[in-house]
Amino acid sequence: MIASIRGQVLTAGAGWVVVEIGGIGMRVEVPSGRIPQFHPGEQAALHTSLVVREDSLTLFGFPTPEELEVFGHLIAVSGVGPRSALGVLSALSPREVVRAVAAEDEKPFRKVSGIGPKTAKLIAVSLAGKLPEAAFAGEGSAEAAPADPVAAVAAAVTEGLVGLGWSESDAGQAVQDALGAGAPADSSGLLRAALALLQGGRAGARAAR
Repeated sequence: MIASIRGQVLTAGAGWVVVEIGGIGMRVEVPSGRIPQFHPGEQAALHTSLVVREDSLTLFGFPTPEELEVFGHLIAVSGVGPRSALGVLSALSPREVVRAVAAEDEKPFRKVSGIGPKTAKLIAVSLAGKLPEAAFAGEGSAEAAPADPVAAVAAAVTEGLVGLGWSESDAGQAVQDALGAGAPADSSGLLRAALALLQGGRAGARAAR
């Protein structure tokens, strides 16, 4: 069982990334839409699940353990395959899944491509009681989200960097340093700038300014 991988991104596309592990490029299917796009040269750290079929071995990866846990519950639901589960996590955060299940609300799942009304209802019913909201409290809630748009982007980028393996303090400082250096206040631009600081070392980055 491959539980996690960490390495340099060789190439990436919408919904997949190839990570170099010991000289071998491993393709990993990842959520798309909610998380920043991976870029070649970055370091990626993913929690993974290996799905074995008669004719294939497919590795699915997620930035956070919460996403991996929800993925495991989703594929245990009758009629939900790993691709459909990945689609759910591309559209909804773990906390949003938990809230929908707690309210027995299938509407969020019906918006996911490949999930029909019956399957959406089955997800909401089958996962009841299996995803305690307290387990995902660390994600934060919409009510607690920063009102400042720049702060919201900074918080999201910091969370993404933590998911890639950096400590929260280092990630937060890199984001603030990047903003202070004039990095764009959008998620992709700020992420690239913060990653450059983390990978190159803040001392060298400050000396080059």
